[in-house]
Amino acid sequence: MKILEKKILADVSGSKVVQIKVPAVDIAKKAKAGQFIVLMVSEEGERIPLTIADIDAAKSTLTIIFQEAGLTTRLLGKLNVGDSLYALAGPLGHPTEINKYGKVIIVGGGVGIAEIYPVAKAFNEAGNEVTTILGARTKDLLILEEELKKVSGNFYITTDDGSYGKKGFVTDILKDLLTQSQNSNAYGLIYAVGPIPMMRKVADTSQPFKVKTLVSLNALMVDATGMCGCCRVSVGGKTRFSCVDGPEFDAHLVDWDELIKRNKIYSEKEQHICKLLIK
Repeated sequence: MKILEKKILADVSGSKVVQIKVPAVDIAKKAKAGQFIVLMVSEEGERIPLTIADIDAAKSTLTIIFQEAGLTTRLLGKLNVGDSLYALAGPLGHPTEINKYGKVIIVGGGVGIAEIYPVAKAFNEAGNEVTTILGARTKDLLILEEELKKVSGNFYITTDDGSYGKKGFVTDILKDLLTQSQNSNAYGLIYAVGPIPMMRKVADTSQPFKVKTLVSLNALMVDATGMCGCCRVSVGGKTRFSCVDGPEFDAHLVDWDELIKRNKIYSEKEQHICKLLIK
């Protein structure tokens, strides 16, 4: 599976967001919005999950967007056009259930913006009025703005530093929209993907308004088949696995404290191995 295209979407202080396109005939035929793949950069490497950002069924290709953060994403970022991935498996996880809600709000933060794009596109094609809210630390880290504008009836941008759009957070816009819609034209669904603290804040913001809210969880994952148990999360007091039961769950039922704690388990080891192996 040779890399067909590579593009740097953002690069701030060495924090690169990279887009690659790879051939995957069978996956491209079956993949739907909300699903993900698992790839290996090399035979000795780990398996990592990445959301499918776009599909070209006619050309049998997948577009994958990732941020160079841990060891494997940094190694993946070092590959260029013509280089090959060792392995690619998918599509995995349940696809997003695309219904006619009327009005939906799609919220994306950071590299999670890549994950909301196929979902926003699918809801738009299903006849929903899509309102999209994007958030990034700074303007230079914002991705897929033009692509999402094309599938959105209403479009908002926030940046932490105020360098673009409204200064603040995605939940500032979300709260305003929900407050304005209390008496009429209520939204049928909120869908959010981004850093865990952002998704948690979206859940906290929407809960008083009693609007159905889904999040795609980026829990730690190893085999992506439900066998290792690494990606387990507590949802509504029950244990669920992000890989086979998700990756989307009711945001109001997720045990966010547990998820945050579990996702930090290997952070020190990850930083250590990156210093040793990445030049």
